[in-house]
Amino acid sequence: MSRCVVVGAGITGLTAAYAWHREHPGDEVVVLEAGDRVGGKLGRVELAGTWYDTGAEAVLARVPEAVALMAELGLETVAPRTTSASVVLPSGRHRLPAGTLLGVPTSAEGLDDLLSADGVARVRAERSLQPLHFDADRTVGGLLRERLGDEVVDRLVEPLLGGVYAGQADRLSVRATMPALAARLPRHDSVLAAAAAARDAGARSREAAAGSPEGPVFATLPGGVASLPLALVEALPPGTVRLRTPAHTLRRVPGGLELTVGADREVLAADAVVVTVPAGKAARLLADVAPDAVEPLTGIPYASMAVVAMAFPGQELADGSGLLVPPVAGRLVKGVTISSQKWPHLDGDGLLRVRSSVGRYLEEEQLQRSDDDLTAAVVAEVVELLDLPRPEPVETHLVRWGGGLPQYLVGHVDRVAQVRAAVAEVPGLAVAGAAYDGVGVPACIRDARRAVATLT
Repeated sequence: MSRCVVVGAGITGLTAAYAWHREHPGDEVVVLEAGDRVGGKLGRVELAGTWYDTGAEAVLARVPEAVALMAELGLETVAPRTTSASVVLPSGRHRLPAGTLLGVPTSAEGLDDLLSADGVARVRAERSLQPLHFDADRTVGGLLRERLGDEVVDRLVEPLLGGVYAGQADRLSVRATMPALAARLPRHDSVLAAAAAARDAGARSREAAAGSPEGPVFATLPGGVASLPLALVEALPPGTVRLRTPAHTLRRVPGGLELTVGADREVLAADAVVVTVPAGKAARLLADVAPDAVEPLTGIPYASMAVVAMAFPGQELADGSGLLVPPVAGRLVKGVTISSQKWPHLDGDGLLRVRSSVGRYLEEEQLQRSDDDLTAAVVAEVVELLDLPRPEPVETHLVRWGGGLPQYLVGHVDRVAQVRAAVAEVPGLAVAGAAYDGVGVPACIRDARRAVATLT
Protein backbone atom coordinates (compact mmCIF):
# COMPACT_ATOMS: atom_id res chain seq x y z
CA MET A 1 0.00 0.00 0.00
CA SER A 2 1.11 3.55 -0.83
CA ARG A 3 0.01 6.69 0.97
CA CYS A 4 -0.99 9.96 -0.69
CA VAL A 5 -1.27 12.97 1.59
CA VAL A 6 -3.29 15.97 0.42
CA VAL A 7 -2.75 19.23 2.29
CA GLY A 8 -5.96 21.27 2.32
CA ALA A 9 -9.61 20.19 2.20
CA GLY A 10 -10.96 22.81 -0.17
CA ILE A 11 -12.49 21.83 -3.50
CA THR A 12 -9.00 21.32 -4.99
CA GLY A 13 -7.74 19.09 -2.20
CA LEU A 14 -10.88 16.97 -2.00
CA THR A 15 -10.95 16.53 -5.77
CA ALA A 16 -7.30 15.43 -5.70
CA ALA A 17 -8.05 12.92 -2.93
CA TYR A 18 -11.08 11.63 -4.83
CA ALA A 19 -9.11 11.31 -8.08
CA TRP A 20 -6.28 9.46 -6.34
CA HIS A 21 -8.71 7.11 -4.62
CA ARG A 22 -10.43 6.34 -7.93
CA GLU A 23 -7.11 5.65 -9.66
CA HIS A 24 -5.56 3.72 -6.75
CA PRO A 25 -8.37 2.24 -4.62
CA GLY A 26 -5.90 0.14 -2.62
CA ASP A 27 -3.84 3.14 -1.50
CA GLU A 28 -4.35 5.12 1.68
CA VAL A 29 -5.36 8.74 1.16
CA VAL A 30 -5.04 11.28 3.96
CA VAL A 31 -6.43 14.80 3.69
CA LEU A 32 -5.07 17.29 6.22
CA GLU A 33 -7.20 20.33 7.02
CA ALA A 34 -6.11 22.97 9.52
CA GLY A 35 -9.65 24.30 9.96
CA ASP A 36 -12.73 22.75 11.46
CA ARG A 37 -14.66 22.17 8.23
CA VAL A 38 -14.13 21.14 4.62
CA GLY A 39 -14.79 23.23 1.53
CA GLY A 40 -12.26 26.04 1.80
CA LYS A 41 -13.75 29.11 0.11
CA LEU A 42 -16.94 27.19 -0.67
CA GLY A 43 -19.22 27.88 2.26
CA ARG A 44 -22.92 28.05 3.01
CA VAL A 45 -25.30 29.17 5.75
CA GLU A 46 -28.87 28.26 6.55
CA LEU A 47 -30.70 31.40 5.48
CA ALA A 48 -34.32 31.44 6.63
CA GLY A 49 -34.49 27.65 6.54
CA THR A 50 -32.68 27.09 3.21
CA TRP A 51 -29.04 26.30 2.47
CA TYR A 52 -27.49 29.33 0.83
CA ASP A 53 -24.00 29.78 -0.62
CA THR A 54 -21.73 32.44 0.81
CA GLY A 55 -18.77 31.44 -1.36
CA ALA A 56 -19.12 30.65 -5.06
CA GLU A 57 -22.85 30.38 -5.81
CA ALA A 58 -22.52 28.90 -9.30
CA VAL A 59 -20.12 27.00 -11.55
CA LEU A 60 -19.53 27.44 -15.26
CA ALA A 61 -21.65 24.83 -17.03
CA ARG A 62 -20.12 25.33 -20.48
CA VAL A 63 -16.81 23.88 -19.36
CA PRO A 64 -16.93 20.22 -18.34
CA GLU A 65 -15.00 19.85 -15.10
CA ALA A 66 -17.49 20.86 -12.40
CA VAL A 67 -20.72 19.61 -13.96
CA ALA A 68 -19.04 16.32 -14.93
CA LEU A 69 -17.83 15.79 -11.36
CA MET A 70 -21.29 16.56 -10.02
CA ALA A 71 -22.79 14.00 -12.40
CA GLU A 72 -20.15 11.43 -11.45
CA LEU A 73 -21.11 11.88 -7.81
CA GLY A 74 -24.81 11.43 -8.65
CA LEU A 75 -25.73 15.04 -7.95
CA GLU A 76 -28.50 16.78 -9.90
CA THR A 77 -27.69 20.29 -11.04
CA VAL A 78 -29.98 23.31 -11.18
CA ALA A 79 -29.96 25.74 -14.13
CA PRO A 80 -30.66 29.43 -13.59
CA ARG A 81 -33.94 30.95 -14.71
CA THR A 82 -32.14 34.12 -15.73
CA THR A 83 -28.59 35.44 -15.92
CA SER A 84 -29.56 38.87 -17.17
CA ALA A 85 -27.53 41.32 -15.08
CA SER A 86 -27.34 45.10 -15.11
CA VAL A 87 -24.43 47.45 -14.44
CA VAL A 88 -24.97 50.26 -11.94
CA LEU A 89 -23.45 53.55 -13.08
CA PRO A 90 -23.91 57.15 -11.88
CA SER A 91 -26.26 57.58 -14.85
CA GLY A 92 -28.47 54.65 -13.77
CA ARG A 93 -28.79 50.94 -14.50
CA HIS A 94 -27.77 49.51 -17.84
CA ARG A 95 -28.18 45.98 -19.14
CA LEU A 96 -24.91 44.11 -19.55
CA PRO A 97 -24.49 43.57 -23.30
CA ALA A 98 -24.25 40.05 -24.65
CA GLY A 99 -21.29 38.66 -26.55
CA THR A 100 -18.41 40.18 -24.59
CA LEU A 101 -15.35 38.30 -23.39
CA LEU A 102 -15.19 39.08 -19.66
CA GLY A 103 -16.47 42.50 -20.60
CA VAL A 104 -14.17 42.96 -23.62
CA PRO A 105 -16.41 43.76 -26.60
CA THR A 106 -16.00 42.12 -29.99
CA SER A 107 -17.54 45.09 -31.79
CA ALA A 108 -19.26 48.39 -31.04
CA GLU A 109 -22.70 46.85 -31.56
CA GLY A 110 -24.96 46.85 -28.51
CA LEU A 111 -22.87 49.30 -26.49
CA ASP A 112 -24.96 52.44 -27.04
CA ASP A 113 -26.89 52.07 -23.78
CA LEU A 114 -23.81 51.50 -21.62
CA LEU A 115 -21.21 53.83 -23.15
CA SER A 116 -21.39 57.46 -24.19
CA ALA A 117 -21.44 58.38 -27.87
CA ASP A 118 -17.72 59.16 -27.63
CA GLY A 119 -17.10 55.83 -25.89
CA VAL A 120 -18.87 53.88 -28.63
CA ALA A 121 -16.97 55.82 -31.29
CA ARG A 122 -13.69 54.97 -29.54
CA VAL A 123 -14.53 51.27 -29.68
CA ARG A 124 -15.62 51.47 -33.30
CA ALA A 125 -12.34 53.16 -34.26
CA GLU A 126 -10.10 50.54 -32.62
CA ARG A 127 -9.61 48.47 -35.76
CA SER A 128 -8.23 51.57 -37.53
CA LEU A 129 -5.52 52.21 -34.93
CA GLN A 130 -1.92 51.24 -35.49
CA PRO A 131 -1.66 47.43 -35.54
CA LEU A 132 -1.58 45.90 -32.08
CA HIS A 133 1.69 44.36 -30.86
CA PHE A 134 1.26 42.10 -27.84
CA ASP A 135 4.60 40.48 -27.07
CA ALA A 136 4.76 40.87 -23.28
CA ASP A 137 2.28 40.61 -20.43
CA ARG A 138 0.38 43.78 -19.59
CA THR A 139 -2.35 44.85 -17.22
CA VAL A 140 -5.88 44.43 -18.51
CA GLY A 141 -6.58 48.10 -17.86
CA GLY A 142 -3.38 49.29 -19.51
CA LEU A 143 -4.06 47.42 -22.73
CA LEU A 144 -7.78 48.11 -22.98
CA ARG A 145 -7.63 51.79 -22.01
CA GLU A 146 -5.07 52.32 -24.76
CA ARG A 147 -7.04 50.47 -27.41
CA LEU A 148 -10.72 50.83 -26.44
CA GLY A 149 -10.87 53.74 -24.02
CA ASP A 150 -11.53 54.26 -20.32
CA GLU A 151 -15.28 53.67 -20.49
CA VAL A 152 -14.91 50.05 -21.62
CA VAL A 153 -12.62 49.37 -18.68
CA ASP A 154 -14.55 51.30 -16.05
CA ARG A 155 -18.08 50.31 -17.09
CA LEU A 156 -17.70 46.84 -18.63
CA VAL A 157 -14.49 45.07 -17.64
CA GLU A 158 -14.00 46.39 -14.11
CA PRO A 159 -17.33 45.14 -12.69
CA LEU A 160 -16.77 41.64 -14.09
CA LEU A 161 -13.16 41.31 -12.96
CA GLY A 162 -14.11 42.78 -9.59
CA GLY A 163 -16.68 40.03 -9.18
CA VAL A 164 -14.42 37.17 -10.26
CA TYR A 165 -11.10 38.22 -8.68
CA ALA A 166 -12.00 41.01 -6.23
CA GLY A 167 -9.23 42.77 -8.14
CA GLN A 168 -8.57 45.81 -10.28
CA ALA A 169 -8.32 45.86 -14.04
CA ASP A 170 -5.34 48.21 -13.84
CA ARG A 171 -3.36 45.61 -11.88
CA LEU A 172 -4.54 42.24 -13.16
CA SER A 173 -2.63 40.38 -15.88
CA VAL A 174 -4.05 39.90 -19.37
CA ARG A 175 -2.23 36.58 -19.80
CA ALA A 176 -3.45 35.20 -16.48
CA THR A 177 -7.03 36.48 -16.30
CA MET A 178 -7.89 36.43 -20.01
CA PRO A 179 -5.77 33.62 -21.43
CA ALA A 180 -8.06 32.98 -24.41
CA LEU A 181 -7.76 36.62 -25.46
CA ALA A 182 -4.03 36.75 -24.75
CA ALA A 183 -3.42 33.69 -26.92
CA ARG A 184 -4.98 35.43 -29.92
CA LEU A 185 -3.67 38.96 -29.47
CA PRO A 186 -0.31 38.24 -31.21
CA ARG A 187 -2.19 36.94 -34.27
CA HIS A 188 -4.48 39.93 -34.78
CA ASP A 189 -4.07 43.64 -35.39
CA SER A 190 -6.80 44.69 -32.94
CA VAL A 191 -8.30 43.75 -29.60
CA LEU A 192 -11.77 43.53 -31.16
CA ALA A 193 -10.58 40.99 -33.72
CA ALA A 194 -8.73 38.96 -31.09
CA ALA A 195 -11.77 38.98 -28.77
CA ALA A 196 -14.05 37.85 -31.59
CA ALA A 197 -11.65 35.05 -32.50
CA ALA A 198 -11.44 33.92 -28.86
CA ARG A 199 -15.23 33.98 -28.52
CA ASP A 200 -15.74 31.94 -31.69
CA ALA A 201 -13.03 29.43 -30.72
CA GLY A 202 -14.70 28.97 -27.34
CA ALA A 203 -18.05 28.28 -28.99
CA ARG A 204 -16.46 25.74 -31.34
CA SER A 205 -14.71 23.92 -28.49
CA ARG A 206 -17.94 23.77 -26.47
CA GLU A 207 -19.79 22.42 -29.47
CA ALA A 208 -17.14 19.74 -30.01
CA ALA A 209 -17.22 18.75 -26.33
CA ALA A 210 -20.95 18.86 -25.64
CA GLY A 211 -22.67 18.89 -29.02
CA SER A 212 -23.82 22.50 -28.69
CA PRO A 213 -22.31 25.81 -27.62
CA GLU A 214 -25.69 26.79 -26.17
CA GLY A 215 -27.34 25.68 -22.94
CA PRO A 216 -27.04 27.23 -19.48
CA VAL A 217 -23.88 29.21 -18.82
CA PHE A 218 -24.02 28.45 -15.09
CA ALA A 219 -25.25 25.70 -12.80
CA THR A 220 -25.54 25.05 -9.08
CA LEU A 221 -26.76 22.33 -6.72
CA PRO A 222 -29.99 22.26 -4.68
CA GLY A 223 -27.91 22.36 -1.50
CA GLY A 224 -25.61 25.02 -2.92
CA VAL A 225 -22.19 24.71 -4.55
CA ALA A 226 -20.84 24.21 -1.01
CA SER A 227 -22.54 20.81 -0.93
CA LEU A 228 -20.08 19.55 -3.57
CA PRO A 229 -17.15 19.24 -1.10
CA LEU A 230 -19.44 17.36 1.28
CA ALA A 231 -20.35 14.92 -1.49
CA LEU A 232 -16.65 14.36 -2.21
CA VAL A 233 -16.03 13.53 1.46
CA GLU A 234 -18.87 11.00 1.32
CA ALA A 235 -17.23 9.37 -1.72
CA LEU A 236 -13.93 8.88 0.17
CA PRO A 237 -13.23 6.12 2.71
CA PRO A 238 -14.31 7.03 6.26
CA GLY A 239 -11.61 8.84 8.19
CA THR A 240 -9.82 10.15 5.10
CA VAL A 241 -10.20 13.81 6.13
CA ARG A 242 -8.50 14.91 9.34
CA LEU A 243 -9.85 18.27 10.53
CA ARG A 244 -7.94 20.62 12.84
CA THR A 245 -4.71 18.98 11.65
CA PRO A 246 -2.36 21.49 10.06
CA ALA A 247 0.77 20.44 8.18
CA HIS A 248 3.80 22.15 9.73
CA THR A 249 6.80 20.87 7.77
CA LEU A 250 7.56 18.84 4.67
CA ARG A 251 10.90 17.25 3.82
CA ARG A 252 12.42 14.60 1.60
CA VAL A 253 13.45 11.31 3.17
CA PRO A 254 14.79 8.11 1.63
CA GLY A 255 11.92 6.54 -0.28
CA GLY A 256 9.52 9.48 -0.19
CA LEU A 257 8.37 12.48 1.77
CA GLU A 258 7.67 13.17 5.41
CA LEU A 259 5.39 15.69 7.12
CA THR A 260 4.94 16.82 10.69
CA VAL A 261 1.26 17.43 11.37
CA GLY A 262 -1.19 18.35 14.07
CA ALA A 263 -0.85 19.77 17.56
CA ASP A 264 1.37 16.90 18.71
CA ARG A 265 3.71 17.17 15.68
CA GLU A 266 2.96 13.67 14.47
CA VAL A 267 5.37 12.41 11.81
CA LEU A 268 3.51 11.22 8.70
CA ALA A 269 5.33 9.41 5.89
CA ALA A 270 3.99 9.75 2.34
CA ASP A 271 4.76 8.39 -1.10
CA ALA A 272 3.01 11.35 -2.71
CA VAL A 273 1.98 14.80 -1.44
CA VAL A 274 -0.38 17.26 -3.12
CA VAL A 275 -0.26 20.76 -1.61
CA THR A 276 -3.47 22.68 -2.27
CA VAL A 277 -3.37 25.45 0.35
CA PRO A 278 -3.11 29.18 -0.57
CA ALA A 279 0.18 30.50 -1.90
CA GLY A 280 1.58 31.92 1.35
CA LYS A 281 0.94 28.72 3.29
CA ALA A 282 2.32 26.66 0.41
CA ALA A 283 5.51 28.76 0.43
CA ARG A 284 6.10 28.05 4.11
CA LEU A 285 5.45 24.33 3.68
CA LEU A 286 7.71 24.02 0.62
CA ALA A 287 10.61 26.07 2.04
CA ASP A 288 12.81 23.04 2.78
CA VAL A 289 11.81 20.68 0.01
CA ALA A 290 11.43 23.12 -2.94
CA PRO A 291 13.09 26.42 -1.94
CA ASP A 292 13.00 27.86 -5.46
CA ALA A 293 9.18 27.88 -5.26
CA VAL A 294 9.10 30.18 -2.24
CA GLU A 295 9.81 33.55 -3.89
CA PRO A 296 7.28 33.20 -6.74
CA LEU A 297 4.66 31.91 -4.31
CA THR A 298 5.11 34.85 -1.97
CA GLY A 299 4.70 37.12 -5.01
CA ILE A 300 1.03 36.10 -5.28
CA PRO A 301 -0.99 38.51 -3.10
CA TYR A 302 -4.56 37.92 -1.93
CA ALA A 303 -7.64 40.11 -1.60
CA SER A 304 -10.04 39.93 1.32
CA MET A 305 -13.78 40.30 0.94
CA ALA A 306 -17.08 39.74 2.71
CA VAL A 307 -20.48 38.43 1.65
CA VAL A 308 -23.76 39.40 3.27
CA ALA A 309 -26.67 36.99 2.77
CA MET A 310 -30.10 38.51 3.29
CA ALA A 311 -33.68 37.28 3.35
CA PHE A 312 -36.46 39.87 2.92
CA PRO A 313 -40.22 39.50 2.83
CA GLY A 314 -41.40 38.58 -0.66
CA GLN A 315 -41.89 41.52 -3.03
CA GLU A 316 -41.94 42.35 -6.71
CA LEU A 317 -38.68 43.34 -8.38
CA ALA A 318 -37.61 44.23 -11.88
CA ASP A 319 -36.51 41.25 -13.95
CA GLY A 320 -32.89 40.15 -13.76
CA SER A 321 -30.44 38.05 -11.81
CA GLY A 322 -28.59 40.92 -10.17
CA LEU A 323 -26.44 44.01 -10.38
CA LEU A 324 -22.76 44.61 -11.06
CA VAL A 325 -21.40 47.68 -9.29
CA PRO A 326 -18.04 49.04 -10.55
CA PRO A 327 -15.95 51.52 -8.55
CA VAL A 328 -17.10 54.42 -10.73
CA ALA A 329 -20.57 53.99 -9.18
CA GLY A 330 -19.13 55.18 -5.86
CA ARG A 331 -20.80 52.41 -3.86
CA LEU A 332 -19.74 50.20 -0.96
CA VAL A 333 -20.95 46.96 -2.55
CA LYS A 334 -19.49 45.55 -5.76
CA GLY A 335 -22.39 43.33 -6.72
CA VAL A 336 -25.87 42.09 -5.79
CA THR A 337 -27.24 38.66 -6.69
CA ILE A 338 -31.03 38.31 -6.59
CA SER A 339 -30.95 34.60 -5.83
CA SER A 340 -34.71 34.11 -5.64
CA GLN A 341 -35.03 35.27 -9.24
CA LYS A 342 -31.89 33.56 -10.49
CA TRP A 343 -32.39 30.09 -9.00
CA PRO A 344 -35.75 28.29 -9.01
CA HIS A 345 -34.98 26.25 -5.88
CA LEU A 346 -34.52 29.45 -3.84
CA ASP A 347 -37.98 30.74 -4.70
CA GLY A 348 -41.47 29.72 -3.67
CA ASP A 349 -41.55 30.18 0.10
CA GLY A 350 -42.58 33.82 0.10
CA LEU A 351 -39.10 35.22 0.79
CA LEU A 352 -36.67 37.24 -1.29
CA ARG A 353 -33.09 35.97 -0.92
CA VAL A 354 -30.26 38.27 -1.92
CA ARG A 355 -26.50 38.34 -1.45
CA SER A 356 -24.02 41.15 -1.83
CA SER A 357 -20.21 41.31 -1.71
CA VAL A 358 -17.76 43.93 -0.46
CA GLY A 359 -13.99 44.28 -0.84
CA ARG A 360 -11.42 44.68 -3.61
CA TYR A 361 -7.66 44.26 -3.63
CA LEU A 362 -5.98 47.18 -1.81
CA GLU A 363 -9.42 48.64 -1.08
CA GLU A 364 -10.36 46.60 1.96
CA GLU A 365 -10.68 49.46 4.44
CA GLN A 366 -14.46 49.01 4.56
CA LEU A 367 -13.88 45.51 5.92
CA GLN A 368 -12.45 47.02 9.09
CA ARG A 369 -15.97 47.84 10.26
CA SER A 370 -17.64 45.75 12.93
CA ASP A 371 -19.89 42.91 11.78
CA ASP A 372 -23.05 44.78 12.76
CA ASP A 373 -21.95 48.04 11.13
CA LEU A 374 -20.84 46.38 7.89
CA THR A 375 -24.01 44.30 7.66
CA ALA A 376 -26.23 47.33 8.24
CA ALA A 377 -24.37 49.35 5.60
CA VAL A 378 -24.63 46.59 3.01
CA VAL A 379 -28.32 46.00 3.72
CA ALA A 380 -29.01 49.73 3.34
CA GLU A 381 -27.28 49.86 -0.05
CA VAL A 382 -29.03 46.74 -1.29
CA VAL A 383 -32.40 48.14 -0.26
CA GLU A 384 -31.64 51.36 -2.13
CA LEU A 385 -30.23 49.66 -5.23
CA LEU A 386 -33.17 47.27 -5.53
CA ASP A 387 -35.71 49.90 -4.40
CA LEU A 388 -37.30 47.45 -1.98
CA PRO A 389 -40.71 48.56 -0.69
CA ARG A 390 -40.37 46.13 2.26
CA PRO A 391 -36.84 46.96 3.40
CA GLU A 392 -36.52 45.17 6.74
CA PRO A 393 -34.69 41.83 6.36
CA VAL A 394 -36.03 38.85 8.28
CA GLU A 395 -32.53 37.36 8.55
CA THR A 396 -28.95 38.26 7.62
CA HIS A 397 -25.57 36.50 7.71
CA LEU A 398 -22.16 38.09 7.26
CA VAL A 399 -19.28 35.86 6.15
CA ARG A 400 -15.76 37.26 5.91
CA TRP A 401 -13.25 35.73 3.51
CA GLY A 402 -9.89 36.97 4.76
CA GLY A 403 -7.28 36.49 2.05
CA GLY A 404 -9.98 34.87 -0.04
CA LEU A 405 -8.94 35.47 -3.64
CA PRO A 406 -5.45 35.31 -5.22
CA GLN A 407 -4.50 38.24 -7.42
CA TYR A 408 -3.15 37.37 -10.86
CA LEU A 409 -0.88 40.37 -11.32
CA VAL A 410 1.39 40.99 -14.32
CA GLY A 411 3.97 38.20 -14.44
CA HIS A 412 1.65 35.68 -12.78
CA VAL A 413 2.00 33.10 -15.55
CA ASP A 414 5.79 33.21 -15.21
CA ARG A 415 5.59 32.92 -11.42
CA VAL A 416 3.40 29.84 -11.73
CA ALA A 417 5.84 28.30 -14.22
CA GLN A 418 8.69 28.85 -11.73
CA VAL A 419 6.69 27.21 -8.94
CA ARG A 420 5.79 24.20 -11.05
CA ALA A 421 9.38 23.79 -12.26
CA ALA A 422 10.71 23.83 -8.69
CA VAL A 423 8.09 21.38 -7.47
CA ALA A 424 8.64 19.05 -10.44
CA GLU A 425 12.20 18.45 -9.24
CA VAL A 426 10.84 16.73 -6.12
CA PRO A 427 9.60 13.19 -6.85
CA GLY A 428 6.13 12.58 -5.48
CA LEU A 429 5.26 16.27 -4.97
CA ALA A 430 2.64 18.41 -6.71
CA VAL A 431 0.83 21.68 -6.07
CA ALA A 432 -2.64 22.75 -7.18
CA GLY A 433 -5.33 25.28 -6.38
CA ALA A 434 -6.79 28.68 -7.08
CA ALA A 435 -3.38 30.37 -6.81
CA TYR A 436 -2.21 29.02 -10.15
CA ASP A 437 -4.35 28.69 -13.28
CA GLY A 438 -7.86 29.86 -12.38
CA VAL A 439 -9.94 30.83 -9.36
CA GLY A 440 -13.23 29.21 -10.38
CA VAL A 441 -14.47 25.82 -9.23
CA PRO A 442 -13.97 24.13 -12.64
CA ALA A 443 -10.39 25.45 -12.82
CA CYS A 444 -9.61 24.12 -9.33
CA ILE A 445 -11.06 20.71 -10.22
CA ARG A 446 -9.03 20.64 -13.44
CA ASP A 447 -5.84 21.58 -11.60
CA ALA A 448 -6.42 18.90 -8.96
CA ARG A 449 -6.75 16.23 -11.63
CA ARG A 450 -3.65 17.55 -13.41
CA ALA A 451 -1.65 17.34 -10.18
CA VAL A 452 -2.71 13.75 -9.56
CA ALA A 453 -1.93 12.82 -13.17
CA THR A 454 1.64 14.10 -12.78
CA LEU A 455 2.17 11.76 -9.82
CA THR A 456 0.61 8.58 -11.19
